[in-house]
Amino acid sequence: MTEKHNRSVRPDEQVPQTEVDQGSSAMDRRRFVNGLGLLAAGSLTSSAAVAQTGEAATAAGSAEAVAVLEQQTQRAQRWAGRDPGDWVRPRAGVDHNVVIVGGGQSGIALAYGLRRKGVGKVEVIDSAAPGQAGIWRSVARMHNLRTPKAIIGIERDNPMLAFRAWYETLNGSGAFNALDRIPRLAWADYVDWFQQVTATTVRYRTRLLEIEPQGDLLRLHLETEGVRRVETTRKVLLANGYAAAGGANVPGFMRSLPGEFWTHTSDQIPLDTLAGKVVGVVGAGSSAFDAAAVALESGAVEVQLFNRRSFVGYPGGANASGPSDRGHANAREMEGDLPDVVRWRNFLRGDRSIATVPLDSIERVMAHDQFRLHLESSLANVDVDGGQIVANVRGETRRFDQLIAGTGYQINLSAQPELAGIYDSIALWRDRYEPESGEGSVAGGMHPYLGASFEFLPRGDSGAEYLRNIHCFNLSARLSFGMPIGDIPSSVDHPRLIATIARDLYAESIDTGVHERFFSSPLATYDPTPYESAVQPPSTEAAV
Repeated sequence: MTEKHNRSVRPDEQVPQTEVDQGSSAMDRRRFVNGLGLLAAGSLTSSAAVAQTGEAATAAGSAEAVAVLEQQTQRAQRWAGRDPGDWVRPRAGVDHNVVIVGGGQSGIALAYGLRRKGVGKVEVIDSAAPGQAGIWRSVARMHNLRTPKAIIGIERDNPMLAFRAWYETLNGSGAFNALDRIPRLAWADYVDWFQQVTATTVRYRTRLLEIEPQGDLLRLHLETEGVRRVETTRKVLLANGYAAAGGANVPGFMRSLPGEFWTHTSDQIPLDTLAGKVVGVVGAGSSAFDAAAVALESGAVEVQLFNRRSFVGYPGGANASGPSDRGHANAREMEGDLPDVVRWRNFLRGDRSIATVPLDSIERVMAHDQFRLHLESSLANVDVDGGQIVANVRGETRRFDQLIAGTGYQINLSAQPELAGIYDSIALWRDRYEPESGEGSVAGGMHPYLGASFEFLPRGDSGAEYLRNIHCFNLSARLSFGMPIGDIPSSVDHPRLIATIARDLYAESIDTGVHERFFSSPLATYDPTPYESAVQPPSTEAAV
């Protein structure tokens, strides 16, 4: 399996290289590659690079290997024991105990974890079509994941369900060691396999339109292929990714253009229309570089990437350091318990730092003579003229056929239609924390101030206690929990979330009236038949 549209332009297809831009606004690609010399040696070795090319990295394995994997998985599941029975006390008029919004890697892992905890009536919904949930086959464009290959992921405490077990069984015992990082499409195949072997079902093509409180319950307004219905649940778990925290962060000048001239990296880029076109990419993070790469690989005659800063951050660079309270792999799940001032300052430090771009993503674009990198540059006076986009860049007029925004995401829950009816009751960081002088951040204040288990909390004296039954496991939890939630590393918090949901449902199911009757009932007397013949008569002699 190979990435769609992932091809380099053949030598006989390449157009003559245009004159390299002069001055500080552009960087010569060969000079940049030479400058990376020593660092590049620490990225992909030649053998690892081969292991991560399309077909080799995502090979499904031989028929024999597939059979071995199936037997191995069945044995592991058998040893793990049957799923516990559903112990949650039924409640009249309630359709679900938990509805998980999002059928990607987080949603299916959390659903499986709840089932292993004995929580029944868990429903997973996703607006995507079958096979398209999550990002890995749609808007993710990197060749390799950004996370370390050995990180504990959605398998949690069952190594037989881990990526390494899956990959090595299919491709040989040395295959995993040959990888530098996990190939994206291999991870996509693995997530599909995980969903299949854990028998986790997803109701696809289903959108959440509105969350409506009904006492301590939640009425969900859903739409499935044009048909609307209302279902009731005790808990909602928002595991719906980065874009569900407020949407794409799109520069205003780009939004003012007709839609056919631009796209954001969170959307489908019209790659089949880019051959022979000039493409401008705004932003200098990983997604921007990956978008530039797929545009080049789709035959763009030139791709110009614009970075407002004077450099590009990459691993090992001087400006790539992270907040001081991050990086402890075995303690990341405890970052949500840090004092508010530490969490706030960690957010500020991360927000002010430079997002790094993996070296292989940089090398991917640098392999093309058609790539131009503009530093300390931004677009101004953007308009459409003669079927092209016209912009002023550092005093020069430049023309593009297509613009791509690699500008990340915003945190603004008021922009989420499903939360419109309850947003005003949700506590935000600006409601709960007053930063020290000089440490203010409008963006930080827009994050929801979440409880210890990702639950929304009521704002002020709103009395909206039902919010504690909505758990927000998406990007908007970043400030409260010290990491981008929804990424693979955030699976470290799955046990905390699962345990809290189970605890809440267990506590809610206690009927104190029934318990009082049980407590007040006389203790039962047992029939002595099973042991009666061994009973000795009491002694009539006084004890010595």
